[in-house]
Amino acid sequence: MTRVGAIDLGTNATRLLVADVEDGRVDEVVRRTHITRLGEGVDARRRLLPVPVARVRNVLTDYRRELDELGAERTLAIATSAVRDAENGEAFLGEVEWSYGFKTRLLTGDEEAALTLRGVGPLEPGTVIVDVGGGSTELITESFRTSMDIGSVRLTERHGGNWEAAAADVRSHLPDLQAERLVGVDGTTAELAALDAVTLAGIAEVLDWLHGSTDVERRARLLQPDRSDVIAAGVLIVREVLLHLGLDRIAPSERDILNGAALEAAALPAPAEGDAPSGAYTCC
Repeated sequence: MTRVGAIDLGTNATRLLVADVEDGRVDEVVRRTHITRLGEGVDARRRLLPVPVARVRNVLTDYRRELDELGAERTLAIATSAVRDAENGEAFLGEVEWSYGFKTRLLTGDEEAALTLRGVGPLEPGTVIVDVGGGSTELITESFRTSMDIGSVRLTERHGGNWEAAAADVRSHLPDLQAERLVGVDGTTAELAALDAVTLAGIAEVLDWLHGSTDVERRARLLQPDRSDVIAAGVLIVREVLLHLGLDRIAPSERDILNGAALEAAALPAPAEGDAPSGAYTCC
């Protein structure tokens, strides 16, 4: 058994999974999510900005401490849409490796989809996985995968409150795909499940509420209150995917790309003798 850490440096959230991995099984120890909005402004500027980077680094400092306390032997930090779109993305990952001792990996859209599938595990025939991120959305089956440049942060920044334009943007990206069921592995789906709104009818009610509510009202009902300003765009993506596939509901998954990253982390070489000891990592 190997205790590992997996970190997702996402466009909207920075997430941590600490897990015990043995014989291809991932047993969760701790899972954390912080809304850090690393991709703020990336769609327009194509750069990671200083304030979002500082937010992520503060969270990584806490994650580094918890990983040490829990005895994780190695950690893999994966980076997705915001980092791959940013001109300074690779430099940011270099700083993360130097500052915290994490192994980092910048994923292409195809690799992101493949790692999500590995984390979720074998699918029943006819199942499509959707992963609504902040910068991109993946649609995945056992034999097909695509990563589209539509996400909750990107759509919010691009279209503001023009939801008709945002919906048209989503529809323009959706591929020809057949499905019998849709499984969501993202924060948007988790929020819909918590609101008991995983059907098209429930989603319509949530969108009506989101469009008419205040930020305070949204924050009071969400699992992740800091998602309040982009959650409508995420729900809109889920709705358009369901309509496109001719389905009525989405099912949340307990496993996601972090489970796949944990399996990858377990396969990393063991830390070399003489590596920096716990507490040697810096935060800034």
